[in-house]
Amino acid sequence: MKKGLLKKNKDDLMKELDEKRLSLRDIRFGIAGSKSKNVKEQKTIKKDIARIMTELRIMN
Repeated sequence: MKKGLLKKNKDDLMKELDEKRLSLRDIRFGIAGSKSKNVKEQKTIKKDIARIMTELRIMN
C-alpha cells in the first residue's frame, strides 16, 4: 500500500480516500449489526486513510 501511494496523482488519491471512507463507514455499521468477522479490518482502513491524507498533505 505504501509504495503504491507515491506513484499516484492527487485525483487518484482523492478517489481512493473516498472509497476508504465509505468502506470504513460500512464496517462501522456492520459492527453495530455484528456482521463483521474481521476485527482488524477497521484498524487497517484507518491507517490507510491516514497514509493517504499524509501523502496529500505532502503534495500541497
